[in-house]
Amino acid sequence: MQRVTITLPDTLCAELDAFVAARRYDNRSEAVRDLLRSGLRDQGRGPEDGDAMGVLSYVYDHDTRDLARRLMHHHHDHHALTVTTTHVHLDHDTCLETAILRGQVAAIQAYADGVLGQRGVMHGNLFLIPVEARHHTHDHGDGQKTAHEHLHVKNSF
Repeated sequence: MQRVTITLPDTLCAELDAFVAARRYDNRSEAVRDLLRSGLRDQGRGPEDGDAMGVLSYVYDHDTRDLARRLMHHHHDHHALTVTTTHVHLDHDTCLETAILRGQVAAIQAYADGVLGQRGVMHGNLFLIPVEARHHTHDHGDGQKTAHEHLHVKNSF
């Protein structure tokens, strides 16, 4: 980890301290790291490849012609990416869906683009979390070993 020193005007520093307190960060550094990640992501500096978890949330009008059918076909066409989905009825016409996805960044982005680009989808966002698979073996002490894989969150893309 590297140390970076910055100088802030008093008003901006006060805003940072208020942010730290409101979000209950342990210190300014944790808050600044999260703000930097978010800002870089918003500026289009995102992952281009590798493994990721994705959270795709979107609101849509279920009465839009054939939208529910198109979305279901899109979900089924990309079933290998989906970990789980939720569906919530917001009102008589509007639904909120959230899909938790796992796979290659490009595949997750393509999936999200296919959903968010549908006519009738009003609001949507894809949040990507970089992960890497790590393989390891457990020795059970009886001569038996079990190998498996865990996903670990990476610090950045």
